[in-house]
Amino acid sequence: MHAPVRPSPFAPGERPKIQLMATCLCDAFYDDVARATVEVLEHLGVEVEFPEGQTCCGQPAFNGGDWPASRKVVRHTLRTFAGTAPVLLPSGSCAAMLRHGALLEFEKESDLPEVKALAARTWEFADFVVNALGVKTWPGRYDATIAFHRNCHNRGTGSEAASLALLNSIAGAKVVPFGEQEQCCGFGGTFSVAFPHVSSSMGTLKLDHIRAAQPDVLVSGDMSCLMHMGGLAQKAGQPIKTQHIAQVMRDALRNGGLLR
Repeated sequence: MHAPVRPSPFAPGERPKIQLMATCLCDAFYDDVARATVEVLEHLGVEVEFPEGQTCCGQPAFNGGDWPASRKVVRHTLRTFAGTAPVLLPSGSCAAMLRHGALLEFEKESDLPEVKALAARTWEFADFVVNALGVKTWPGRYDATIAFHRNCHNRGTGSEAASLALLNSIAGAKVVPFGEQEQCCGFGGTFSVAFPHVSSSMGTLKLDHIRAAQPDVLVSGDMSCLMHMGGLAQKAGQPIKTQHIAQVMRDALRNGGLLR
């Protein structure tokens, strides 16, 4: 079954402009992912606006069952990302919160129409590059064997196919299959806190399958999954290199002399 692909929000010839929601993980741990996202988008001619008042997408409280608290965070996001420009996130998980989770928790709220409007203009990074901008291949060079992790929140969206199309098009890059690719890494945000032993066992099993493919780098569209698996690998004394797809695309441009 093919995932539904949304039409581009831009008219032909229109200079694309987006609002970037960098996510909590980029703010706290992975600032280079946010930097790479901006560099890639600007290379494509996209005008990037970064609303300074941004905080969280509301997912931690949503997953924890505290929907009133989560709605407060989403309402702050509504005010912070006002307007009609697409909201782009380098995270399938946070994008799914605004596109799906928020709709559930606002089902009986009077401002549901505003939440629906925000959901309609929310995009995950790779989905935006391929399906909103129409960029199907990526220039530059990236000499590495890549294991691509399909994060759960991107299921049913255009993100996975978009990510694989971009990675497979880069000169020198080789995306290798591994066992049980569709399985969850076990992170799940607060799931890893509530059920740490189950979470770590799932992540360890996932890493076993990935290591068997002998990749140079583990790539995903979600730093949360990479943080979980990278942490488990580090703790086991078998560290594995991880990168967000935006970092791979940025590095390919640099390697090809297309970006300084």
